Amino acid sequence: MSYNIAVIGGDGTGPEVVAEGIKVLKAVSSIYKIGIDYHFKDFGGEKYLKTGKIISNEEVAELRNYDAIYLGAIGHPDVKPGILEKGLLLKIRFDLDQYINLRPVKLYPGVESPLSGKKPEDIDFVVIRENTGGIYTGHGGVTREGTQDEIATQLMVYDRRTVDRCLKYSFDLKKKRNALNPVYAEKPLHLVHKRNVLTYCGDLWYRAFEEMGEKNYSGIKRDYAHVDASTMWFVKNPEWFDVLVTENLFGDIITDLGAMIQGGMGIAAGGNINPDGVSMFEPIGGSAPKYTGKHVINPLAAIEAGRMLLEELGEAKAAASIEKAVAFSCTKMKSMSAGRMGFTTEEVGDMVAESVS
Repeated sequence: MSYNIAVIGGDGTGPEVVAEGIKVLKAVSSIYKIGIDYHFKDFGGEKYLKTGKIISNEEVAELRNYDAIYLGAIGHPDVKPGILEKGLLLKIRFDLDQYINLRPVKLYPGVESPLSGKKPEDIDFVVIRENTGGIYTGHGGVTREGTQDEIATQLMVYDRRTVDRCLKYSFDLKKKRNALNPVYAEKPLHLVHKRNVLTYCGDLWYRAFEEMGEKNYSGIKRDYAHVDASTMWFVKNPEWFDVLVTENLFGDIITDLGAMIQGGMGIAAGGNINPDGVSMFEPIGGSAPKYTGKHVINPLAAIEAGRMLLEELGEAKAAASIEKAVAFSCTKMKSMSAGRMGFTTEEVGDMVAESVS
């Protein structure tokens, strides 16, 4: 097979970690005879500062022609927060209808979790975050701005179609994982929300979850947890979880907690998935501008994003090879934190690439 991949290095250390990810992808591609052409795109803070432009409708439409998008990081210290995030990241996600945010939370051997006594078998689950609805859709506004009577609103908006398609993806993934490992099958699919207070959106999600489970997935165990309770159980009993599905804002929050318990942002990757279109994969950490050019940033999250990209394209054997190489490399590194790895950014990339080979 041959694929065309759009590469957005982005800001800060983004281009550095993507370079290591491509190094690993090239290594595994040579083994499994996978053809990949990389097409580099200049989107990010530097372009915005020079031209005042972020990404046009035509440029987003052009991204539809690729098999996947590989993203480094977006965020520039000289650009006001929200401009690049909404103008680039959210625009791509929304316009390309990448309605699933997929976040594996997995503790690799040799990686230190802040949770005392927890082992790799205790932290191995997936969070599915609905990615195009909810409070991030921009519904709301401000009146009487700048006065003591100023009112600001931000609305959580969901329709049944948006909820149903996210739930279907979650049930299907849970069914797949149950078939892979009997340990997974013992655990339920968790719906996470706050339905005791958010009685409209929460009730929609819960009713849809129950109806779909009873009608189409009766063999899959299911459970519900409030989002605040979930944060407690992530810390106390992460081994309870296998697949969790939640709405956009709650997913944004709990996946960062998931990243911490799996060892930090240096190892955490995610995918913005359109199952019938173009998906985008990225390390979930930021652009880390203070580390730019110092060769100390951890590239494993970007390498893991590359693994997820291959898996989504159907290259399961190549993806599994990267996962094994990452797991091995973790046992050789002193830390997942920037500047504490015991290796440079490039040396970590070399180690994973060599392990793949």
